[in-house]
Amino acid sequence: MPENKLKNYLLLHFIVFIWGFTAILGALITIDAIPLVWFRMALAVVMIIIYFLIRKKSFRIDKKAILKFFFTGTIIALHWIFFFKAIKVANVSVALVTMSTGAFFTALIEPLFFKRRIKTIELLLGLMVITGLYIIFKFESEYKLGILYALIASFLGAVFAVLNGLFVKKHKADTISLYQLFFGVLFISIYLLWSNQLNASFFIVSKMDWLYLFILSSICTAYAFIASVNIMKYISPYTVMLTVNLEPVYAIILALFIFGEKEQMSTNFYFGAFIVLFVVLLNGTLKNRTTLKTKIQQKLKRKK
Repeated sequence: MPENKLKNYLLLHFIVFIWGFTAILGALITIDAIPLVWFRMALAVVMIIIYFLIRKKSFRIDKKAILKFFFTGTIIALHWIFFFKAIKVANVSVALVTMSTGAFFTALIEPLFFKRRIKTIELLLGLMVITGLYIIFKFESEYKLGILYALIASFLGAVFAVLNGLFVKKHKADTISLYQLFFGVLFISIYLLWSNQLNASFFIVSKMDWLYLFILSSICTAYAFIASVNIMKYISPYTVMLTVNLEPVYAIILALFIFGEKEQMSTNFYFGAFIVLFVVLLNGTLKNRTTLKTKIQQKLKRKK
């Protein structure tokens, strides 16, 4: 049993490392953000369909779910477009640190959908995040557009995560992912057709870009998704959440090794980044304590 636990912990860190590598691939791929996301989602859809066929899973969903998945598929497509745009106009470090604000946005959005009050501690932590971002903004002014794109991506990612928290109660995670990715591709395709961009030249991609896109869609999207869902059977959501917060750390270290001087930032940037990442980890710790207290109280009530 301990061996299985260690194996799953190592696998979890590997998955988070893969997610961190997504940003690196985004910087390496030379095509623009919109076609990049289209290829990523389209190839991932093909991979997951193959997975469904091998596992003999049902593709059936109810009519009401189609509209929900189209809406959230559009959100995830826009989330990735702004994320990769942030990387292209700034760099990996700036994009990922700014993306860490997702926990703050979730704290503001979640109460609206789950009908609960916004907690004071969440607002205080949110103010700390804003302080960290202000420090980054102030001293890294050349990356303002990248920070803005990353903030939009972070907000859209938070909306997507909260909505999926509702959907997963009624639908299987792999089914949700398949249809959201499919409708995301459909949404981008409509835009590309409307703007006359979906033509023969759209599919002219360099060999290296095809290689990076294949890795991005297969390992970083299809595989990482399926593996992350499976690992939730063996590791607590809290442990998963805290480990996922290491994604920016892994990616920034990788970026420093791969891109060198381009990724080297000022001391003030790293100070601001530390504040943001510290708040994200603190938020996870506090939420875990609250969850444990609630579970203990529920058990005591049942015993009475």
